[in-house]
Amino acid sequence: MNPALLLRHAIAALLMLLPAAAQALQMSGRLEWQHRVEMRAVENGVVDEVLVTLGQHVDKGDLLLRMDQREARAAALEAKARAARTLVALEDAERELARSRELFDRGLIAIEELKDAELMKAAAEAEHESAKAAQAAADVLLERTELRAPFDGIVVARNVHDGAVIYKTLQQEPLVAVAPTDKMLARILVTADVLRRYRPGQAAQVNVRGRLREGVIYSLGVEAVRIDPDGAVYELDVIFDSKPDEILRPSEFVQVTLP
Repeated sequence: MNPALLLRHAIAALLMLLPAAAQALQMSGRLEWQHRVEMRAVENGVVDEVLVTLGQHVDKGDLLLRMDQREARAAALEAKARAARTLVALEDAERELARSRELFDRGLIAIEELKDAELMKAAAEAEHESAKAAQAAADVLLERTELRAPFDGIVVARNVHDGAVIYKTLQQEPLVAVAPTDKMLARILVTADVLRRYRPGQAAQVNVRGRLREGVIYSLGVEAVRIDPDGAVYELDVIFDSKPDEILRPSEFVQVTLP
């Protein structure tokens, strides 16, 4: 037999012996955000100003929305003033205790008077600690009148306008939602047999608008998204790096290649 023909037959036989898991799998999928953070007001109030628009890129710490701060500022100032008053009272109590100890050491006062001074100092110290805690709580409430970007990303939802009255228990939709833009997910739907062939961290490729991106398997679905005649179907996510100026959006179709 022709040596070339023998070689072709040998290669064909070898390919037939390769396990199915060793052959690359190509499937169509869609883009999804890696995650999105939905931000709501934690206290009742009126929206003073919304500083971002839908689709705007933001940096971590950027101010997104500010509630009316007048009441919170007043409470913070009152808490600060109380802390200052209790500090003065504590310093007075400490001086009085020092004086009482000196008089006791000289035998000019009884032990009961020294104990009273110690109790007064302990009470003043406790009152000051309570005032500091109240001031910290007031500062937190003031901070919560502002919503800031938790990371670099893009505004994917804005459901409020200046002057809106917000009740913290009646917020069906987030005031603002932000998603990161440095990474995206490519999501495909696979059967349980395919899902069992892979593990998180395995290499994969994503074809986005004709450009191949290197990625890794990010997560494997646990609960089926639907039941087909051929069996249950699960989500498999591949994560890859992206850039803010690419403006990749969820639901765009992509091709995913798994090893």
